Amino acid sequence: MRFALFIFISLMCFSCDQKRADYKIEPIDWNAKIANRNFDSTYTSAKTYLSIYSQIYGQNEHRLHDLTVTVGIRNTSELDTLYIDRAEFFDTHGKSIMKYIEKTIFILPMETVEIVIDEIQKLGGTGGNILFKWKMNAVNPTPLFEAVMISTSGQQGLSFTTQGIRID
Repeated sequence: MRFALFIFISLMCFSCDQKRADYKIEPIDWNAKIANRNFDSTYTSAKTYLSIYSQIYGQNEHRLHDLTVTVGIRNTSELDTLYIDRAEFFDTHGKSIMKYIEKTIFILPMETVEIVIDEIQKLGGTGGNILFKWKMNAVNPTPLFEAVMISTSGQQGLSFTTQGIRID
């Protein structure tokens, strides 16, 4: 019986020694997604406002929790390409922090492009937002712009999402 228990414990210990492959998300190569084309009258232009939170208050207005933000730009069309002309990040005070897109880019049908704002950057503060200007064939569904904010510390964690609203 002891020998069987020894074998069982040994197998359990050594089976946990496998190395796992780390999955790394490469930053978006915006230049590889530049769209060089003209748009006809079948394309409609629109703007979407997405609120994001790099920080949120905890307990009182003097204690802030830093968050990692993942912004998803999702082309919800199965057939047509989405074109993004602008993705500009503003802080709580309305000051432009960063322009992610300098030239019109394309997002293929059902493709998602992500922007990640690291927790340590603290960009945007408690009232940050991103303004998107986009165009798509008018018969297609509206693209989805959403953000996931997350932070973990010890065994505590918090996360929430926001969705963009069309403001054109």
